[in-house]
Amino acid sequence: MRKLIVPALILGITMFFVACGPSAEEKAAAEQHMKDSIVSAEKAIADSVIAAQQQAMQDSLAMVMAEQATQDSLAALKSNKPSTKPKPAPEKPKEAPKGMKDVAGDKKDDKKGEGDGKSMKDLMKQPK
Repeated sequence: MRKLIVPALILGITMFFVACGPSAEEKAAAEQHMKDSIVSAEKAIADSVIAAQQQAMQDSLAMVMAEQATQDSLAALKSNKPSTKPKPAPEKPKEAPKGMKDVAGDKKDDKKGEGDGKSMKDLMKQPK
C-alpha cells in the first residue's frame, strides 16, 4: 500500500494542474484577443503615419503661401517706389522785425556815430 501512495499523489497533482489550466475555448479567446490587439496597434500606427503626412503637407503649403506673400510684398514695394524725389519740408518763415527799434537795437543812450559800429544801411541789409 505504501508503494501506491506515492504514484497516486503524483497522479493527483498532475490531474490538478491539468484540470486548472485553460480550456481550448479560453486558449482560442486569448489567441483572438492577441490578434485583435496586433490589428488595432497596426491601425493606430497607420493612422498616425497618415496624420503626420497630412500635417507635413499642410505645413509645406503654409510655408509656400508665406513665401509667396513675401514675394508679393517685395514686388509691391518695388513697384510703389516714387520716381521723383520727395518734396522737402517747408521752411519756417523768419520773423520780421516789428519796428525800427527791433532792427537798431533797444539802447536808449545811443548817440549818432557811437555804438556797435553799424550804420542804418547795414542794419537794413540784414537777412530776414
